[in-house]
Amino acid sequence: MNTVRTVSDTKRDFHKAFPKPVNSVYRRVIDELLVEVHLLVVNQNFAYDPIFALGLTTAFDKFTAGYQPEADSQAIFTAMCQALLLDRDRLRQDAERLNELVMRSPGEVKNLLTTLESVVNLDPLTGQIRAIAANQKFKYSRLFAIGLYALLETAEPEAIAKNDRRQEILKQVGTTLNLGEDRLTKDIDLYCSTLEKVEQSRQMMADLVEAERKKREKLTAKTDPQSSENQDNSSTSENQESPLA
Repeated sequence: MNTVRTVSDTKRDFHKAFPKPVNSVYRRVIDELLVEVHLLVVNQNFAYDPIFALGLTTAFDKFTAGYQPEADSQAIFTAMCQALLLDRDRLRQDAERLNELVMRSPGEVKNLLTTLESVVNLDPLTGQIRAIAANQKFKYSRLFAIGLYALLETAEPEAIAKNDRRQEILKQVGTTLNLGEDRLTKDIDLYCSTLEKVEQSRQMMADLVEAERKKREKLTAKTDPQSSENQDNSSTSENQESPLA
């Protein structure tokens, strides 16, 4: 008899695979992503597909942009995949294939997502999209929505950058794939809002670090005036030296 893994199981395995403390700026969003994916993959109706892979890798990369040290970011992703029993390499490879496909045929990918039709060969994406549209039991998720959004951002960057056009396209895709007219727009709005909050937190932390650095410099100058004076004299001496001497 198979026992369904719990959130606690997944979190425990994650911290075993990545025992270091997660940077405070990113801790909450990484924890929420870990729980979100866990609840999805243990659902009996969940079926892996490359759009989910693109959504997960895109969300993780966007949420952890600027993580220092950078190597830890990929170590965290590896630990997440291990804890969730997902194949990290397969996720990255499937996501990359979709990225290459949409860069090669952006207009056709957009047509496929909005009409289920394309005049060029987009396999395996064509078959996957049509199967999802026809599957009444398809297990929709926010990560699937982010995968679709990632495709649209590449296929129609100017339109997606405009809020009204973005809403219009997302509603069209939602209707075409039988996901519901407003479902995609709500999830993508939440995703974009989360990205903004992470960026604000990241900038706030950077400002605090910079302020602390300047504070230390001022304290150093006050406690070691001789060092500051020597630097000034050295600078003056260098400026007085003639290049023709």
